[in-house]
Amino acid sequence: MPKSPTKIAPPSDIDPKRLALVASATPNLLVMLDEAGRIEWVNPSFEQHTGYLLAEIRGRFPREVLYGPNTDANTVKRINQKLHCGDLIEEDILHYTKSGTPYWVHTYCVPIGGEQGLAPGFIAIQNNISDRKNSERGLRIAASVFDRSHEAIMISDQSNRILDVNPAFSRITGYSRDEVLGLNPAILSSGRHSGEYYRSMWQSIEKTDHWRGEIWNRRKSGEEYVELLSISRVHLEEPGQFYHVAAFADITALKNHARELDRAANYDDLTGLPNRQLLEERLRTARTHADRQNRSLSVCYLDLDGFKAINDRLGHAAGDQTLRTLSERLTRTLRSGDTVARIGGDEFVLLLQGDDNHDAVYQRILATVGDPVPVADQSVILTASLGITRYPEDGADAEALIRHADQAMYSAKEKGRNQYHFFDPGLDEHRRNRRNQLMEITRALENEEFELFFQPQIRITDCQLLGFEALIRWNHPEKGLISPGEFLPIVENSHLEVPLGQWVLKEAIHQMNAWKGAGVDLAVSINISAPHLMDRSFADYLESYLYSHPEVDPGQITLEVLESTALEDTKRASNVLARCQTLGLQVALDDFGTGFSSLTYLRTLPVDIIKIDQSFVRNMLENASDHAIVESVIFLAQRFAHPVLAEGVETMEHARVLRQMGCNFVQGYGIARPMPASKVLDWGRQWQQRVASGNHGDALSPALASGEGI
Repeated sequence: MPKSPTKIAPPSDIDPKRLALVASATPNLLVMLDEAGRIEWVNPSFEQHTGYLLAEIRGRFPREVLYGPNTDANTVKRINQKLHCGDLIEEDILHYTKSGTPYWVHTYCVPIGGEQGLAPGFIAIQNNISDRKNSERGLRIAASVFDRSHEAIMISDQSNRILDVNPAFSRITGYSRDEVLGLNPAILSSGRHSGEYYRSMWQSIEKTDHWRGEIWNRRKSGEEYVELLSISRVHLEEPGQFYHVAAFADITALKNHARELDRAANYDDLTGLPNRQLLEERLRTARTHADRQNRSLSVCYLDLDGFKAINDRLGHAAGDQTLRTLSERLTRTLRSGDTVARIGGDEFVLLLQGDDNHDAVYQRILATVGDPVPVADQSVILTASLGITRYPEDGADAEALIRHADQAMYSAKEKGRNQYHFFDPGLDEHRRNRRNQLMEITRALENEEFELFFQPQIRITDCQLLGFEALIRWNHPEKGLISPGEFLPIVENSHLEVPLGQWVLKEAIHQMNAWKGAGVDLAVSINISAPHLMDRSFADYLESYLYSHPEVDPGQITLEVLESTALEDTKRASNVLARCQTLGLQVALDDFGTGFSSLTYLRTLPVDIIKIDQSFVRNMLENASDHAIVESVIFLAQRFAHPVLAEGVETMEHARVLRQMGCNFVQGYGIARPMPASKVLDWGRQWQQRVASGNHGDALSPALASGEGI
């Protein structure tokens, strides 16, 4: 049973109505409860703050409308016990508004009873203390952060006297809190920074109320450390009153780790020299400075000659020692602004800046390498090959400059080692253009952009058609028809020479087979380059392709071998051509007289026909020397019992003189220009008709007089 209510004597001299007005006007929250603890009345301040109207909560227990999920259960339990006992209640408790918003109140609740002439119950007076509770919570959090922070925190006053420090400060600096209170933070100074550094720091604080940066300080033990420091100036409400809050972390380990990472990423482990990555970075910077100052650079690629022998003979430890010694010597040889980098086993790159006489420097570098190196009680003598490229003459980027110097180094080795060689940007551009052209020709071969044209060859005595020479053309998708003189020189001595030659051979035989299917047998001459002829698969490929085209008569195929192309192995070439002849093919020696081995080829190669180069025939009417050469070639051919075919026949006079000299066959624009395969059969029929209608004694005159092809 509840105890008797505490007696409250109403003031006898105040009107109860006036007291009611006080209850209605006070900003405090007033609640009247009945004897069981149910709500009987609330004042307007309660309704306004909680959102509950008296009408909707009268008769309900406070716990049903005011308590929420975070209301403390122990506090509720104590309040209920005191209500039951009729005791005075004074507690802080978390309530919730009708909309669910939490708020703190300080509750002062007293019982009332019959002695006042009232029904038993309780009067609760509540003050909203949410702001105080939040402030207390903020202070607790701040205190916890201050005490538990891994960063050191130091608070100082306007005179920069230390007011407080946290445990992390003591852990990092070695100073206890009591040791530093009232002192200036300068006790931590390492002496590394100048007065200007600190003046700049305080100017920033004066201007922006903040400064952040790295600073070296000293622990109580005397050990230096680097910290990441942030200083903020905190202003209070009092005019001119402020404090400094400094927070810092010891980043010495991070700095050391960063240096280790930087060294691992940018320096060679064995020699301590910059590696390729750092070299390229420095080279990019040096290029920028050279452009700005209108100066030059030298990039030198140095490779030790025969270094592997040292490792094999003396062991890798001796080799490593040799490299370290050479690295130190090369570094001492160059100026402070230059760079020596190790980018491979025994390969170094030197970056030389400025426009001085570098030839002397290059010689000094080679001499430095040539000095005896003491290793394992022995003296090792080395030489080096040095490749050099100069910027801006070589305007490549950093990576390409190193690559170009590397190319020049290989040229220096080819010169005999212990030499230096300069990279030629013009030659490199030519090589690069040729590579691009070869790539384009490769694509053209894959895309079937090549086509064979055919030029007729005529027997001079009776004007009968001997056959056609197959001549390659390139149907370029953008440039149109390209003559062989524009792309075959690019193909010479390249990896494309054999594939392109095989295509010509295959296409020519395929076209002969197509003409055979049309009922016409036509002989075809096919040009074969020396590399194609000397390819080990040449004869087998030819035999296989003839076998797959049994309708084609091998005797109508003539392989034309350029006399102007050097055949390094004439014996092997003779064997290959002899095998071709056993297959039934003819062999012609093309462009005879333009090379240096004419008589040797006549004597050693199995030749069926001699072709005189058009450069002699075209000018033989005006040039006595060319006339004599043509006459001599025909004479030689007759002595070796070989028929002769003259190229470059453009006029009737050419044909007449050649016939008088004893030439057997002719070919040239005077007869017809090279034509697509689709026009060959029609041209052949028209030729035979002209020959049949002409004077047999001067058989070429009808064709030449008609201007065909001229």
